[in-house]
Amino acid sequence: MRRPFITLLAASALSVTGNILTMLAVPWFVLDTTGSAGLTGLAAFATTFPIVVSAAFGGTIVDWMGFRGASVVSDLASGLIVLAIPVLFVTTGLSYQALLLLLFVRWLAATPGETARKAMVPDLSALGRIRLERATAACDGVSRGATMVAAPLAGVLILWLGPTVLLLFDAITFLLSAALIGLGVPRVGHERGPREPGDSGGYVSDLRDGMTFLWRDRLQMSATTMIVVTNMLDTGVTQVLLALYAREATGDPRAFGLLTGALGAGAVAGAIVYGAAGERLPRRLTYGCCFLIAGVPRILVLALGAPFPVALAVTALSGFAAGAINPILGVLQFDRIPVRLRARVLSSITAAAYAGMPVGGLLAGSLTELTGLTFTLSAFACVYLLASVPPFVFRAWRELDPQQPAST
Repeated sequence: MRRPFITLLAASALSVTGNILTMLAVPWFVLDTTGSAGLTGLAAFATTFPIVVSAAFGGTIVDWMGFRGASVVSDLASGLIVLAIPVLFVTTGLSYQALLLLLFVRWLAATPGETARKAMVPDLSALGRIRLERATAACDGVSRGATMVAAPLAGVLILWLGPTVLLLFDAITFLLSAALIGLGVPRVGHERGPREPGDSGGYVSDLRDGMTFLWRDRLQMSATTMIVVTNMLDTGVTQVLLALYAREATGDPRAFGLLTGALGAGAVAGAIVYGAAGERLPRRLTYGCCFLIAGVPRILVLALGAPFPVALAVTALSGFAAGAINPILGVLQFDRIPVRLRARVLSSITAAAYAGMPVGGLLAGSLTELTGLTFTLSAFACVYLLASVPPFVFRAWRELDPQQPAST
């Protein structure tokens, strides 16, 4: 019975598409209505900071509500909030302060839905008799593919229809996602469902249980630490350093887009290949090698001033390696996190992963101003190399391979 899992993938694709549409439509909308770069930056903050807050504190609520219910409620709320932006703008008017509030609440509401859909993956894959490696690779491939398609689509739609209409499309994607999950995904056997009186020690206690579980699991703490560091570095590379390299190496802004697109396309291909062959590969060695290849070469080749075609090829190769990372992390998380704690532990991991990202752009920009692009790229490559070491040297990582007994 694979239809529920396929429905989950479709809903996730719609939700990711909606997120990308918002991320591109809002800056244009603010610039069109205010003309201020500073106010546009503040709006960008209002779309990122609530993700960290909601991920940190919303997972417990997802566990209480049940995964399917939380996904539907989250998408409905997100869709209605996004819909309010263009409706208010063309009717009664929309102040900038009201826009910031709507954006903040919209992302607070959207993040639990992403957690809930991810939490449903192991149960729905088991229902459809799909290997977990293939299921996690499919989810990651769909997410990356939707991102790769939605970004240029959003640019075209903004040009043709304007950002206001694009926000309307964003609202529709969330409402469709809610309908798909509500009508096409059953309540799986391991899902707790809504909270019953006396079912827990209270919100604070349940939140602490999830964080304590993550803290005591040496393998997952090591994996999360790696992601925190490299997400910070990746943000600096993609938002600052790639653009600077493209300007210096080619003088053509299209080079920036090609490098970004090559990374995304390679990641989609890598996720597809891992989904087909991942169950036959050793997890720890595959994860360690892919993590190393995904980061260091594509940064180092820029630091060495390689010709643009070489940088493009290496970036695509790094993207291909990156395609296996999230599926393996998904298997690790689903194998070790108890169902009753699944959403709150996943939320804690997400919050940590996002927390360092705003620092990455600031670090890349300031360090480049002080030392130059080549030194900054070299420093980022060295830190990425150090962050890639744990799977090869720490004993806890041996537990990633199926034949090793898991322990916390």
